[in-house]
Amino acid sequence: MGHPTVYPTGVTVYDPGKAWNGYTIFPAADLGALLIDMNGSEVQLWRGLRGFPNKLLPNGQVFGSTGLRDPAHGFQDQTDLVQVDWDGNIVWRFSHLEHIADPGQEPRWYARQHHDFQREGNPVGYYVPGQTSTHDGGKTLLLVHEDVRDPRISDQPLLDDRFIEVSWEGEILWSWSAHKHFDELGFDDSAKTILFRDPGLRKLADGSVGDWLHINSVSLIGPNRHFDASDTRFHPDNLIWGSREANIIAITDRKSGNITWRLGPAYDGSEAERKLGWIIGQHHPHIIPRGLPGEGNLLVFDNGGWAGYGKPNPASPTGRMTARRDYSRVLEIDPISLQIVWQYTPAEAGFVIPLDASRFYSPFVSSAQRLPNGNTLITEGSNGRIFEITQDHELVWEYISPYWGSRGPASGMNMVYRAYRAPYAWVPQRPEPTETPIPRLDRSGFRVPGAAPPGLEREISVPGVAADQQDAAFCVAPLGNSP
Repeated sequence: MGHPTVYPTGVTVYDPGKAWNGYTIFPAADLGALLIDMNGSEVQLWRGLRGFPNKLLPNGQVFGSTGLRDPAHGFQDQTDLVQVDWDGNIVWRFSHLEHIADPGQEPRWYARQHHDFQREGNPVGYYVPGQTSTHDGGKTLLLVHEDVRDPRISDQPLLDDRFIEVSWEGEILWSWSAHKHFDELGFDDSAKTILFRDPGLRKLADGSVGDWLHINSVSLIGPNRHFDASDTRFHPDNLIWGSREANIIAITDRKSGNITWRLGPAYDGSEAERKLGWIIGQHHPHIIPRGLPGEGNLLVFDNGGWAGYGKPNPASPTGRMTARRDYSRVLEIDPISLQIVWQYTPAEAGFVIPLDASRFYSPFVSSAQRLPNGNTLITEGSNGRIFEITQDHELVWEYISPYWGSRGPASGMNMVYRAYRAPYAWVPQRPEPTETPIPRLDRSGFRVPGAAPPGLEREISVPGVAADQQDAAFCVAPLGNSP
């Protein structure tokens, strides 16, 4: 599918009366952690603070990382996980997981953190009334990498996923390794065959490594109605996580380490799974926390794209990346019945499936956050699009990142890994901003200045953009201070 060479960036739609108003934080390509208000004005930039992801804390503090392991020798390994204050001073740091001496590099400690983490006090890392992450102490849950060999899975070296919990002082208090639970993951013989041959191999300078699961999210279950009803699978301390490569969402029992609940990888174990349909390459599966509409349900960005291990088919001659779909879905699922409670798909977006379904499509990255008023903040990450919709699927806020990467996996893209919305009160360093409505553009009359066909030349006024900015900036809303 082709794309236009130019399209508006910044905030394109904003209804203050229907949106849940606050600040939005996201990793801006090549820049750092960027905080914007509802009109797209840039409130703060923590330059160089990598976001895998960035998360805001009360008092204007933010999580991120200060560096990345050389991609020639490691895959997506962050050097550390840090918490910094409003002025960029490091308040807390964890890096002492593994001491590594890569060829041509000075030996150093690495956290090897990737994709997700959670600070004590909040199960999911976004704003939940009454459940706030600690900012001056407490334990931190990290998703990290470790190099292993496991002949049950493959004769190739594996890049395994591991969960660790560390104290404020950096002591490792608890650990869980995915490869040790291979037999609990539900792979059939055809999946095991292709896994053995090709466990998601990624080429590095000194060989290949199998990124066999590629877990991209982990959070706590948190207090919930299922545990209150004596379903111990949903103990608040248990962990829910998602494997992008294997199309698995699972819950790990904190005490035993066993997998107590699983969705996937084949989606054919019950009539409910078959009706739900394949969840493919998903990101950010989590249980909606108590205190938010939909609490106790599973919320997930079902990317589509390509993922999974299984029988070869015309789209997958080897059986790797065997499941494919060219559009995305955001699903809210009852984790007991597996019934879809709420969804946002190309159909709810107003597109026709399958003719133009790919107009809502992010085959990688992305996320969904439930907001206190029942709206959902969605990161359609591969397109750099962050937007908010109501329960009735009305678009009430939309932002397109104007920042394009020039290096690494985001090169040539305005990709946004994950965005979060937080209340204004979490940033006491700034006065509460003015909220200016931005009506949805009339696409039939919107033209690039000077590009209207003969006989249709007229002055174009774009709501929310000062007249002297329209030609030069070509942003539907002002971006505020340049970083």
